[in-house]
Amino acid sequence: MKLRIEKAIYGGAGLARTEGKTVFVPFALPGETVEARIVEDRGGFAKAELDEVVEASEQRVKAPCPYFGTCGGCHYQHAEYAAQVEMKRAILRETLERARIREIPEIRAVTGQPFGYRNRIRLHVEANPFQLCYKRRKSQTNLSVESCPIAAPSLQQALAVLNRDGQGLGLGAWTKEIELFVSGDERAMLLSLWTERPDREAEKLLAGVWPNLQESLPAVVGAGVFAASRKHEVGRILAHAGQTWLEYPCGKHRYRVSLAAFFQANQFLVDALVRLATEGASGTRAWDLYAGVGLFSLSLAETFDEVTAVESGGAAVRDLRENLRGTKHRVVAAETAVFLRRAVDQRVPAPDLVVVDPPRAGLGREVTTLLGKIAPAHITYVSCDPATLGRDVAALLESGYRLTDVHLVDLFPQTYHMESVTRLARD
Repeated sequence: MKLRIEKAIYGGAGLARTEGKTVFVPFALPGETVEARIVEDRGGFAKAELDEVVEASEQRVKAPCPYFGTCGGCHYQHAEYAAQVEMKRAILRETLERARIREIPEIRAVTGQPFGYRNRIRLHVEANPFQLCYKRRKSQTNLSVESCPIAAPSLQQALAVLNRDGQGLGLGAWTKEIELFVSGDERAMLLSLWTERPDREAEKLLAGVWPNLQESLPAVVGAGVFAASRKHEVGRILAHAGQTWLEYPCGKHRYRVSLAAFFQANQFLVDALVRLATEGASGTRAWDLYAGVGLFSLSLAETFDEVTAVESGGAAVRDLRENLRGTKHRVVAAETAVFLRRAVDQRVPAPDLVVVDPPRAGLGREVTTLLGKIAPAHITYVSCDPATLGRDVAALLESGYRLTDVHLVDLFPQTYHMESVTRLARD
């Protein structure tokens, strides 16, 4: 059928309407006329596949990656970068409006380099012949890749080296996935390997490849082996060689980031993200919830008398303690909801600022309710999902807060994913 694309939606598709039905078409841009075929009909809406662009948008470009459209990783390489940012800005605003949030301030965009930005890539292993792979779009089938233009240059070089040397190293015999993580200055790299082999074999398997890995990839300062069959135990290292962490420079701080610890993926915008979340804030007490390795805690420690950093992930907690070592600020190893419950029960004085950086699931009803009871003067919400952001902000507004500003931080160019920093103040 012939369709006119009205707008972009979260998830990467373009939205069109025909005969009362909403149709979602991937790789189609707002304003385009396309030929598409329905592949899944859900009654009120349908999913389609793009066959032909009849009238192209002026923002349409040729994708630079040969795997675009086949690989499931990127969604927007067919659009000029400025158009990608505007689509995301519109999606973020519409999502907040759907959450019945009124008086939304102008959404300002913070952008960086559109390619070569990722400091971490995770690949699947094809054993014979050895090949590193992403997943095909809408599939669990492996797609072997020789390059990845959104990855940092050093990671692209490492991808090429491992594709070349992996067979000789014997990695295909026991690894299922490989992750590469590089520091912001690209001088140090960590290698994570996942295996289905018994735990007792991990140390011997890694020892057998470590010397040759160092020779092939001189930037690698450490490697760890994890159990592929127990993803809930991702933080438990079965074996390691070299360092279990690297030092990541960010602004005037340097962070220890361990194997399996989370760190923001865009090497160009980490500094900007920290500034947005912390700049201009000062006072007696600040809480950094879902603190990770302390990305925001270290900056907050410069302007607040007392910073409490709350984190539950084992590897991240260890890094957080190390990164705050030498300061008078404290680390609480606990789930955020547990920490807030205790704060309410013990009638802990409200902090001047709370920074929250939750996973994709957001804060949820219990955490927003507890924050409303504690009533900090200011809340800065760092979000990676607009839908859960809208839900949580709406709940906080009901507790007496108001929106002061919203920023779109484009940490994930070429994809539909987006980061945002939203500030709220108590009336």
